[in-house]
Amino acid sequence: MGDQGFGIDPTVVKRICSEIAEVVREGVEVGLVIGGGNIFRGVSLSAGGMERAKADQIGMLATVINALSVQDALEHEGVDVRVMSALSMQSVCEDFVRRRAIRHLEKGRAVIFAAGTGNPFFTTDSAATLRGIEINADLVIKATKVDGVYSADPVKDPTAVRYERLTFDETLDRRLGVMDQTAIVLCRDHDMPLRVFNMNKPGALLRVLRGEDEGTLVERGE
Repeated sequence: MGDQGFGIDPTVVKRICSEIAEVVREGVEVGLVIGGGNIFRGVSLSAGGMERAKADQIGMLATVINALSVQDALEHEGVDVRVMSALSMQSVCEDFVRRRAIRHLEKGRAVIFAAGTGNPFFTTDSAATLRGIEINADLVIKATKVDGVYSADPVKDPTAVRYERLTFDETLDRRLGVMDQTAIVLCRDHDMPLRVFNMNKPGALLRVLRGEDEGTLVERGE
């Protein structure tokens, strides 16, 4: 949503998609999971009295809106893209089918996974981890507004220190808030490394995928 209070900022979408397109052109198979908080936050409305399951379903639909917006921007960058939704809406996008998603990736298409897991009570973080495991990804990447995981909120605490590497257990024990705990446990149990980085930093995504020191790597301990 950029500097707006809500909605989609075309300038931000174009900038992000230009970096994703560069990665695809490098030959990397890319799957994207996009949240919907710029449009609707199910947790917030649930706190206001709406039934949580219903609020989460509305939030899932918001992720589809974002997914279609990113699909359009990536296509303008010359990338072949498929949107696959955990909620069936075949007139808008494909249903998520694991084997079909893998085939799209093998053919060089970017795949956007929309509607979270398709179930209420699960976050987009959990959806990202789940899809990463399902498609046999090498790495799950968490794009944020900060350049990694810190010992405290760097905005509020000037003494906060950025970690270069963490184990999943350290992340859980210290409650560092990298992702929700369900997502972290999924990564740990399936030995799926996780890299947290700042998407607003030009070129950071490409540096991550080239194996350069960018953000924070969370992985299984020795």
